[in-house]
Amino acid sequence: MELIPTTRFLASRESANDSRVILFGLPFDGTTSFRPGARFGPAATREASDGLETWCPVMNRDLEEVAFSDVGDMPLPPGDTAGAIAKIYQMAQQVHVNGQIPAAIGGEHLLSFPLVRAAHERFSDLVVIQFDAHMDLRNNYLGVKLSHACVMRRISEIVDPSRILQVGQRSGTREEYQLAEPFENPRSTMISAELLQQWVGDRPLYVTVDLDVLDPSVLPGTGTPEPGGVSFSRLQSWIAGLASCKWIGWDVVELAPNLDPSSVSSIVSAKIVRTMLLASTATPC
Repeated sequence: MELIPTTRFLASRESANDSRVILFGLPFDGTTSFRPGARFGPAATREASDGLETWCPVMNRDLEEVAFSDVGDMPLPPGDTAGAIAKIYQMAQQVHVNGQIPAAIGGEHLLSFPLVRAAHERFSDLVVIQFDAHMDLRNNYLGVKLSHACVMRRISEIVDPSRILQVGQRSGTREEYQLAEPFENPRSTMISAELLQQWVGDRPLYVTVDLDVLDPSVLPGTGTPEPGGVSFSRLQSWIAGLASCKWIGWDVVELAPNLDPSSVSSIVSAKIVRTMLLASTATPC
């Protein structure tokens, strides 16, 4: 599939052929409902990564040891949501066929839908962990079913709700909270990394990180910030605690770097992507 060449994420290999993880950018925010700018997230995350160390003391690993390749951005049509979703689905499908792990930098959260769809077709017993400030369980938003506010509703129509774990949610409609009851999810910002790992067990794992799960004091550069979020250290510990799991796909979404002139949000995003790369490759193939 045609991709737009970009500056690569820190320590990316040049060849995708011998890479375990295929990283690609999704510069799209066509359904953003409050503050746009997530389409700039992939570029800003990559640029910020250049200022990081490859060594991560929390993971006790070096990014130089990770077989991953940043293959660039997908050319997504800004006015065509359905077309963008179809292209992302095809991309993820091909990566899975090649026996590799698709990993995406967003872009808005709706883009997780085609990624999970492709993963579920390959691994029917997969489980999904959603780190997010919002439920994202609306059936539609202003009459539109393909919206960032509906992404987990669409995913729950593919993946059984008992296989979806929502963590960090603190905002939603009454209907969303009522709908989420059968999920039996803690949604707590205090859940331990050990409990997350136990919940996953040996099942194939997809992780989606909406960066607004973090408190706005940590990451102000996002489209729909919600006070009362988690610290960077807690989110990193959750991700690191899943390193023993069988990762089959992941994404990090909703960085809007234009909303944070300090660029701190971009640096936070880059460090979370670094942790995701390390955690998703910690176990043998």
